[in-house]
Amino acid sequence: MTRSPDDPMELIFCGTPQFAVPTLEKLVESFNVRLVVTQPDRPKGRRLELVASPVKQSALELSLPIYQPEKIKTNEELQTKLEEISPNAIIVVGYGRIVPSWMLQLPEFGNINLHASLLPKYRGAAPIQWAIANGESVTGVTTMRIDEGLDTGDILLQRELSISEDATAEALAAKLATIGADLMIETLMGLQTGTIHPQRQDNAQATLAPILKKEDGRIDFSRRAPEIYNRFRGFQPWPGAFTSFRGRGLNITAMKPASEQTPPTQLLLKGDQLFVGCGNDSAIELLELQPEGKKRMSARDFVHGYRPQTMENLG
Repeated sequence: MTRSPDDPMELIFCGTPQFAVPTLEKLVESFNVRLVVTQPDRPKGRRLELVASPVKQSALELSLPIYQPEKIKTNEELQTKLEEISPNAIIVVGYGRIVPSWMLQLPEFGNINLHASLLPKYRGAAPIQWAIANGESVTGVTTMRIDEGLDTGDILLQRELSISEDATAEALAAKLATIGADLMIETLMGLQTGTIHPQRQDNAQATLAPILKKEDGRIDFSRRAPEIYNRFRGFQPWPGAFTSFRGRGLNITAMKPASEQTPPTQLLLKGDQLFVGCGNDSAIELLELQPEGKKRMSARDFVHGYRPQTMENLG
C-alpha cells in the first residue's frame, strides 16, 4: 500500500538499554508508537530489587503502552497484540532477543534495527566496545532491515562518527545513541517517501563483536601499552580492567600510556607515580586503582598505603 507522507506511521518499538532511549523519544515526536516491548524488570543490587529497563522508564514517562514478555519466539499473546496493531514498521534497538520470522514478516516496511557500527564491521552484541578495544578511529551507526541472520540485513542508512583517543565505551555510546535517533527518523521518512534504496552487506568485509566476558577485562601485560589502554577504554563500565597484586585482586580504574620502560608486569615507582611494564618495551601509568574489597584510590594513596616496590609484579 502506498502511503501519503502526511500519514503518521504506526510503529511498535522493541528495546531495553539506555542506548535505545533517545530513539524512542524521537519517534514519539513524529510517529504513532502504539506499543513498547521491553525486557522484564530484573533484580539488581545487593537487595535484588526489581528494576525497570531504561526503555520501560522512558515509556512510562511518555505514557506509552508497555509489554514485557519473557520470551517472544512462540508467544501467541504478543503475536496477537502485534497483528491487531498491524504496524507499518517494528523498530528494534538493543532489545536483547532474536526477532522470530513471524515478526519479520508482519510490517510492510519490515523490522528496522539501529546498530552501533558501520556494518558489516562489528556485527554482534558489543560493537561499541570492540571498536574502541581494537583501536578504531572511526565508527558510526547503521539502520538496517533485520533478516534471520546476525546483523546481516540490508543497510538503509549510515552515519560516521570519529572516536577520540580518550573516548570510553560509555561516552561513545551516548553520542552514537543521539546520532542514531536522528538517523532512525531520517530512515523512516525515507522509507515512507520511497527515497531509500536498501543495500546488501558485503559479507567478505564482515567482522564480529561478540558479547563481552569477564575474562576480557583481565590485563595481559604482554600486549603493547596502547592496546591495553584501548581495551581499558572499550571495556567500561564492564568488565573493566583488572589484574592481581600480592595474590589479591586489583582493578585499574584509570590509566594512560607512558614513555617509561620496565619489563612486562613489573612495577616502576617515580615518586608518587606508579608505572607497569607492557609488551614491546612500553609502559602504562596507573592513575587510579581499587584493591580487592577496598574503595578506589589514587596512585599516590596506593603507593603510600601499600608501599609497592620497583620490580614487584602485577598479575
